[in-house]
Amino acid sequence: MELYVENLIIGSGIAGLTLALKLAQKQKVMIIAKGGLTESNSWYAQGGIASVLSAHDSFDEHIEDTLIAGAGLCRRDIVEMVVTSGPQRIRELIERGVQFSQEDAGSGPTYHLTREGGHSQRRVIHADDLTGQAVLRALIASARHDANITILEQHMAVDLLTTDKYAPDFAANHCVGAYVLNRQSNVISTVRAANTYLCTGGHGKVYLYTSNPDAATGDGLAMGWRAGCRVANLEFMQFHPTCLYHPHAKTFLISEAVRGEGGILKNRAGHAFMRSYHPLADLAPRDIVARAIDTELKKSGDTNVFLDVRHLDENFLVKHFPNIHATCLRHGIDMAKAMIPVVPAAHYSCGGLVVDSHGRTGIGGLYALGENACTGLHGANRLASNSLLEALVFADRVGATVLGETAAPMLEVNVPAWNTRGAAPVDEMVVLSHIWDEIRRLMWHYVGIVRSDNRLQRALSRITALREELDRYYWDYQITDTLLEVRNLAVVAALTVRCAIARKESRGIHYTLDYPEVNDLTGCKDTIIR
Repeated sequence: MELYVENLIIGSGIAGLTLALKLAQKQKVMIIAKGGLTESNSWYAQGGIASVLSAHDSFDEHIEDTLIAGAGLCRRDIVEMVVTSGPQRIRELIERGVQFSQEDAGSGPTYHLTREGGHSQRRVIHADDLTGQAVLRALIASARHDANITILEQHMAVDLLTTDKYAPDFAANHCVGAYVLNRQSNVISTVRAANTYLCTGGHGKVYLYTSNPDAATGDGLAMGWRAGCRVANLEFMQFHPTCLYHPHAKTFLISEAVRGEGGILKNRAGHAFMRSYHPLADLAPRDIVARAIDTELKKSGDTNVFLDVRHLDENFLVKHFPNIHATCLRHGIDMAKAMIPVVPAAHYSCGGLVVDSHGRTGIGGLYALGENACTGLHGANRLASNSLLEALVFADRVGATVLGETAAPMLEVNVPAWNTRGAAPVDEMVVLSHIWDEIRRLMWHYVGIVRSDNRLQRALSRITALREELDRYYWDYQITDTLLEVRNLAVVAALTVRCAIARKESRGIHYTLDYPEVNDLTGCKDTIIR
């Protein structure tokens, strides 16, 4: 089956849905959601959205905080554009019905702003500790009632359709849509599009311990790279310092806002250790906090450290962190009376597909936004709660760019229907499960918080062999969603290792034992892989 659409959006998080609503003002849009509309990193975002909303704050301060966290690799023009666009994007969400948390400041209700690591001011607007859910609910409701938007849930993009592959042109490569798998029927359709947008989120599931849901397998990043896009800065995987350490809550985050409101990291002996690592102590940037915890665990041999909020008022904790409080209680932890066991976990990628200030990749008709894009905002380390801000701003900017241009004609390219190959072997699920597990363990142990050249080379050698095995499965047997995910993870793992090997210094999130210092002479540049 072949379908024709004006705009094909692959991914249904905050970036994809916001973009869809922008484009739907004038054009038809199809959204491909790999699972349901709530199965994305956006849904699990707790802390909030960083924006200058207080008279005590300023754009200059937000810009400076972002640049400092980015450790010399942020693009100042992008930082300025995103930061100054923030308040308007927040107002649009409020108009769309998002109920952000409020407080009584004496002169009447006002929005409650919290402070997170690396921020010099309180500027993070939030909906209790479930900001992602609050924003997504409003966007989903709007999208479902928009006649110009078609939503296909339980559908997964297999690969992008490009002219380089089906109608080579010496002058340019152009994207004309994607092959799309219906995960319920296992039928693959050809979806032709004038414009295609990759909004598939991150790839945290490439690591053994992660805050990301199972859907975060780097699909957009892998597809974009296979199509010919450049990727950059994948060595900068941000590890969130405080993931709940519990066998039945392996992906649950204890929001950075908990430390912003006074939470203190302590070791098993009850010693508050962060002051020994940074002047900002528990409010230091995430890379410093994650490395500090990693160091403490290596010194002690313990499995986790603790976040202590027992000195805070219990009513305050329940009011401001209802979901965290309730989740901890379900796992036998009363955060008002006991310290919360936490460990670092892979959380957010600051790198991705290289795009310009309007979300364009190097391939005509193909855009990327959200976590699978590298815009230059985050540099070597993302400032807390700048990610949802980036998604909102770039969705608005990409939408305005596309609607402001003359509608692109559908290119006349003869794209063959998908050729269904032989049945999958009976051992496929076992083999794929083992490969997935091996990749995640390799990445955690060799490409984790602290790295070395020897570890990275070992990881690359083994991942290269696994990719060859997965390619045989891909070309010889019938496609399944699990095969696609593991294949994409293997691509992303290899690209991450290659980026890490290329950076001969320690900067931001990337720390290597072989080059422990920042090298501004050779290192202050993006790591770009073609």
